[in-house]
Amino acid sequence: MTIIERTAGDVGVNPLQVSAVEKLLADGCTVPFIARYRKEAHGNLDEVQIGKIQDRLGYYKELEERKQTILKSIDEQGKLTDELREKIETCFVKSRLEDLYQPYK
Repeated sequence: MTIIERTAGDVGVNPLQVSAVEKLLADGCTVPFIARYRKEAHGNLDEVQIGKIQDRLGYYKELEERKQTILKSIDEQGKLTDELREKIETCFVKSRLEDLYQPYK
């Protein structure tokens, strides 16, 4: 499941709407601007929904970066198994990810 799909599920909107909001945010648009002036791009989402999308996208992007760091660290130790790699790659909660990493710190 991609970050876009995961975020859409968390917020309860369509993945296309999440993609549109992500692009507008990347272009430097603010949440109020997107909500008021770019309704045609995202399908009439309100400020609260757009804010939630922004928050969840940030969370999942940070999580993906942390996963890569953890995978690299465990691999450098020579302790990365296929099973552990799968658990890390399919984890979507930061605290659970850190629990998986704890024995390898």
